[in-house]
Amino acid sequence: MKPRYAPCAATLALLTAAAGAQTTHVMDPQIAAIVVTANQVDIAAGKLAKSKGHSKEVKDFAQRMITDHSGVNQSATELVQKLHVTPESNPTSESLKRGGDENLAALKKLRDGAFDKAYIEHEVAYHQSVIDALDKTLIPSAQNAELKALLVKVRPAFVAHLESAKQIQSSLGKM
Repeated sequence: MKPRYAPCAATLALLTAAAGAQTTHVMDPQIAAIVVTANQVDIAAGKLAKSKGHSKEVKDFAQRMITDHSGVNQSATELVQKLHVTPESNPTSESLKRGGDENLAALKKLRDGAFDKAYIEHEVAYHQSVIDALDKTLIPSAQNAELKALLVKVRPAFVAHLESAKQIQSSLGKM
C-alpha cells in the first residue's frame, strides 16, 4: 500500500473555492475571473516547482503547467476582450487566489522529495476540483456561446493534466 499525503490547508482552501463555484450561480464576467485566477494559481505553482522541484518528471510537469495554463489564459483574455467582458472578482476567484498564495507559502518550506510529493498531491486535488467546477458550474452557467466553447475546448487538457499528475504521484510513491 503506497503512502498517501494529506492535502495541505492551501489545497483544502482551493477545493473549498471550487466547491463554492459548484454551488453558486455565476455569470460570464465571474466565470472569466475564475478561469483566469485558476490558471494564474497553477502557473505560479508551476514556476515554483520548476525552480525548486527535485525530480525531472516534476520539473517537466511544472513546465507543462506553465505553458498550458498560460495558453488558456491568453485565449481567455483574448475572448473577454473581443466580447467586451470585464472579469469580475467574486468569492470563488478571491478564494482561489488566497488558496494559491497559501499553497505557495507551504511549498516554499519544503525541499527535495517532500516538495515534489506535496506539489504533485496538490496538482491532483486541484485539477480534479477544476474539472468538477467546469462540469457542474462553469460550463452549464456560461451564457456566451464562445465562452462556453472555450471552457469545453480546454476541459480535455485539464483531464490530461490530472492523469499525468496521478502517474507522477504513483511513481513518487514508489521512491
